[in-house]
Amino acid sequence: MPAPNIPQIRLYQDWLRETRGLVFDSYDALWRWSVTELDAFWQSIWDYARIESPTPHTAVLAESRMPGARWFPGAQVNYAREVLRHADAAHAAGMPAIVSDNERGEVREMSWPEMRRQVASVALTLKSLGVQRGDRVAAYMPNVPETMVAFLACSSIGAIWSVCAPDMGTAAVADRFRQIEPKVLIAVDGVHYGGKPLDRSAVLQELRGQLPSVQKLLLVKSPYAASAVPHDVDWAQAIDRNGAKVAAFEPEWLPFDHPIWIVYSSGTTGLPKPIVHGQGGIILTMHACGLHNDVGASYGANNFGERYHWYSSTGWVMWNSQLSGMAFGATICIYDGNPAGSKEKPDWSVLWRFVARHKVTFFGAGAAYFTNCMKAGLVAKECGDLSRVRALGSTGSPLPEEVQRWGSRQILEAGSKEVWWCNISGGTDFCGAFVGGNRDLPEVPGQMQCRELGHAVEAWNEQGQPVIGEVGELVCTKAIPSMPLYFWGDEGNARYVSSYFDTYPGVWRHGDWIRIGEDGGCIIYGRSDATINRQGLRMGTSEIYSAVEGLPEVLDSMVVDLEYLGRDSYMPLFVVLRPGVSLDDAMRTRLNNAIKTSLSPRFVPNDIFQVAEIPRTLSGKKQELPIKKLLLGQPIEKVVNREAMANPGSLDWYVAFAAQRASASASA
Repeated sequence: MPAPNIPQIRLYQDWLRETRGLVFDSYDALWRWSVTELDAFWQSIWDYARIESPTPHTAVLAESRMPGARWFPGAQVNYAREVLRHADAAHAAGMPAIVSDNERGEVREMSWPEMRRQVASVALTLKSLGVQRGDRVAAYMPNVPETMVAFLACSSIGAIWSVCAPDMGTAAVADRFRQIEPKVLIAVDGVHYGGKPLDRSAVLQELRGQLPSVQKLLLVKSPYAASAVPHDVDWAQAIDRNGAKVAAFEPEWLPFDHPIWIVYSSGTTGLPKPIVHGQGGIILTMHACGLHNDVGASYGANNFGERYHWYSSTGWVMWNSQLSGMAFGATICIYDGNPAGSKEKPDWSVLWRFVARHKVTFFGAGAAYFTNCMKAGLVAKECGDLSRVRALGSTGSPLPEEVQRWGSRQILEAGSKEVWWCNISGGTDFCGAFVGGNRDLPEVPGQMQCRELGHAVEAWNEQGQPVIGEVGELVCTKAIPSMPLYFWGDEGNARYVSSYFDTYPGVWRHGDWIRIGEDGGCIIYGRSDATINRQGLRMGTSEIYSAVEGLPEVLDSMVVDLEYLGRDSYMPLFVVLRPGVSLDDAMRTRLNNAIKTSLSPRFVPNDIFQVAEIPRTLSGKKQELPIKKLLLGQPIEKVVNREAMANPGSLDWYVAFAAQRASASASA
């Protein structure tokens, strides 16, 4: 008998009716209750998810200001407990915790008891290395089971976790980790990606040299390292503990607002923002978002055999979402490698074959991934048996209507009985989703179905008024438990406030354009600020400038990301070169390599143009946002005040360039 798969959000509403006497005649009524009666809603999530605490909380929302909201004071929690409480029941039902695969076809399954043992062993190892509650543990790791075990071990003892993916360059990783002063570094010395073995031993040694706070290195050895990296403990030792101490180990009870991890989201200026989230806030918002994502326990009758996959690197917040599948009791399926095959042999069927091979029920990826699959002419039914897939997930950028229709057709022709798209949009900033899915609502291709419960999202016009049916700034008018506690090292919360609250004091401005329809459906139209968004990974323009302007030939530069209205991201780079230097192929290669090496290949521009000047304000700030708006079709007089510019004459080239692009687009 197939699992009934009653929508999680319907089960929650049934519970509200039975235990609270609350009945709503529409989703809109339920949502309005959830954002009006914050205490009642978030208490209901606590109770429905059966979150435990050895001490009672004295209030739900003790202080409701933004920033600085105080949630569930007095309560104690631990993310690792949320995961491991499923271990016995899931194992008894024959369900593994993690199924992993990679480019070389090396499949591993980790049972729940084995994961619990390894988490305990690594936690005790970290303690033996001097890690105490509140210490930072940094990880330079790919999307493998070891990374998830390492995180759970950190959480279990109250250490603060932070991870960067090995495809990031030394400078980008050092800029992040140096700010948080980690005591221990957990790192891999090589990876296999894009069909090639990649040595990371030299990067690792360089990285350790740039992180003077690191006292111990826990090394995950690979077959790809060119040289041996001096280290204190290797992973095989770290997971080798057994016996009474391991058997008796339990995750510590931590205050609700104890930091769980530090993630990074870049603005347009300065170093990446080291965002600190709290244990309880992440757990609570995770359970609320889980109702919309509709992932259930693999050992329960309703979702029996659930296997959850959302393709991600460890450098994207969707890695955290993938991890949350275990907190719902599902088996998670993770893939370590390039979803497009290799540069020499592009292959967009990689993940589809992975999904078929491992009987995945929920298949999520970035919107750009599905778009590329469609453009490549992929035929899903040629990739294996996809009959178990019941849901497709998309995020990272807007999913075009035609891509969603294509994906539905592909998965149905490949044997799925029905398919539901869980299109979401949120952010690293609060590790959640503002808008997302609801299996009980109609689907409109190209849209997200609703604003998520507990998230008071509105579209505001230029006058700061909420609008329906019009494109506006995405704002959140009430606190959410997973909003950042603070930024690490941010004196007086100055960067935190300027990042989200400087435009509308006390109201979170997210930096996206959104349209909310009369029916509650939402469309995200891309970034409303100058931050770069490449397939869901955000990078501050300042980091790109640091890489590019480090070349002696480059005097100045500017980059804009023209992702909007569901189009693919198009990112041109404008450079001012020294007199006598021209933008030939060799110079283009140097610029691209500088970005690849310092940041990641993801942030290589689509085109590079040599210009005479970069437009700047009187105070010297690059005019990124006005140029972005100009290139998206807005008239120059509406996007920039020439009188407030240091070099207004520089605009003429960009106006001509915009007109040329518009003409080419019209004739295409």
